[in-house]
Amino acid sequence: MTIRTIRPNRGQHYRPRMHCLQKIEAHMVEMQDPKSGLKGAEQKLNVTTIPHVITGGGLSIETHTGTHAEAYGTMLVAYGYIYPLQNHRKLVMCNDGSLYRFQTPYFWPTQKWVAEDCDYAIYLAKRNIRKKGVLEPFEQEHYTHLHTWLNHKWDFIVMQATEQYKAGKERKKPDRVVLDCQERAYWIVNRPPRRTHSALDYGTDRLIDPTVEEVTGDSTLTIFALLFRFPLLICRLVKFVNTYKNHDPFLAPCLPSNPWVTDNDTYWTLNIRRVDQCTKMRVERWSFSFFELLSDQRGRDDFKSFLKKEFSGENLAFWEAAEELKWGSAAAIATKAAVIFKTFLAPGAPRWINIDGRTMGLTVKGLDHPHRYVLDGAQTHVFLLMKKDTFFRYLKSPVYKEMQKRALNPELHNFSEAQLEQNARNRSLGVHPITVWEQEEEERAKAAIASAPVDVKAMMSKIDRK
Repeated sequence: MTIRTIRPNRGQHYRPRMHCLQKIEAHMVEMQDPKSGLKGAEQKLNVTTIPHVITGGGLSIETHTGTHAEAYGTMLVAYGYIYPLQNHRKLVMCNDGSLYRFQTPYFWPTQKWVAEDCDYAIYLAKRNIRKKGVLEPFEQEHYTHLHTWLNHKWDFIVMQATEQYKAGKERKKPDRVVLDCQERAYWIVNRPPRRTHSALDYGTDRLIDPTVEEVTGDSTLTIFALLFRFPLLICRLVKFVNTYKNHDPFLAPCLPSNPWVTDNDTYWTLNIRRVDQCTKMRVERWSFSFFELLSDQRGRDDFKSFLKKEFSGENLAFWEAAEELKWGSAAAIATKAAVIFKTFLAPGAPRWINIDGRTMGLTVKGLDHPHRYVLDGAQTHVFLLMKKDTFFRYLKSPVYKEMQKRALNPELHNFSEAQLEQNARNRSLGVHPITVWEQEEEERAKAAIASAPVDVKAMMSKIDRK
């Protein structure tokens, strides 16, 4: 098998662009082919026998000889396609008897799932349980920082870590060691120790080249330099731009016209928060993500009507109540928490939500001393439940399709110079924001009264009295 390598110019590094990563992955599949690929062997790591292990020297012989093979192998290790078994912090391919393994495709960089702080905190908590509190210095630093940053959901993180640790103990020891090495290699690539060279750098505080001094200057130029250095970030940016380019007023014209340019407020009138008939582009944006749907008040109302038909509106109602608790006034936290407990969490509650017992227990226990983020675990559980199930059913439902049919597609305004001057002279101040807020609060109160659970006993007694 022959693998091409690109000869870099002086001072350059092997940093492949995103379209090259697919070729690299094709090479990785060929290298793991049982007939024509690298022949791995069993090796003992401490006491455990690890299968399918390769050596740095064997990889160099199979690809090329010399510095090009070492540079290509180093690039594979730096991007997480191959990971070292012995010195896991040294992301360099050594042309000797050092032991390496192929990373599972789930952890390849092109999977495009973001390495979030919550996932890293769960990994560190699980590692802390397994090592009985003895972490490496940089891991301990990250663990302390994440414990402070994610303190409001730390019980949920520890619960997840404990469950993963228990599930891992049921595996065979070689499988357990291999999975531990794979996870550790993934997080070494995605969350490296501070001030170390990494192909997947996060943040502006890391060095591009460890042999060069830091460049101080215009922060904008530094950010653009970082963007064009990292192909994965560019890929995510391109995907985001392709999705939202027709909805960005800087990249596409506003329909029917840009009110800041033409002094015509039709665009604002068509896109007020609770308009009866939405525009086509606004309805299309709801399908981009569940977060986009909930961020738009009109989309949330439409989703609420869909849930009402399915008799499952308690999940969204609980999510909204948790948002109000999180962003509301501090003086009303205790009162709101008590109302939420009686409405959604108490045994026999009128709008009881179905969440797992562990999350329910932690949430109810936290309500003894309520704070803004006491419902985060249950809210995340309900949000993911709606995102994975109800959201996709809504997009396929007659409610959303009917909204798409009724959506407006306004034509582009072509104002002449005289009409633009007349629009400027007839410019109005518009509705005051406080007035809009008061109207929304009034509509929200009416909606809350309409969606409140009906007390059947009280209604029947009232009918009996009449």
